Amino acid sequence: MYDTILVPTDGSQQAARGVDHGLDIAEQYGASVSCLYVVDERRHGRPAALSSVEAEHEKVEDEATELLEEIADRARDAGLEADYECRRGLPWEEIIAHAEQRDADLIVMGRRGATDDRRTPLGSVTERVMRRTEIPVQAV
Repeated sequence: MYDTILVPTDGSQQAARGVDHGLDIAEQYGASVSCLYVVDERRHGRPAALSSVEAEHEKVEDEATELLEEIADRARDAGLEADYECRRGLPWEEIIAHAEQRDADLIVMGRRGATDDRRTPLGSVTERVMRRTEIPVQAV
């Protein structure tokens, strides 16, 4: 039923729940896991100097890569194939593009991420992904 599952994260606690659930589903179906972190250029890197912006992006990417490596290692420890990528851009656009490029059968993500308003049932990124893709999305 599922051959490839995309598990995007932003490092938040809610996203971690999505990762856990995505890995569980992948294990159940023997699916490969594709992990993704999108550095939201609107959120990171607001310092005045352009070189400071680039330094902030690189710092976030380094932290994201460490997190992605840990998630991929967890998947591999469970006997699953796993890859990961860190991108820059608008999270919902990059999540959808990555899912399509990997031919993902399912996207499993947290209901909300690090910057979403807790008063809404879904975060803005999750809602946009759900509205803009034909790939099934499971919000955890």
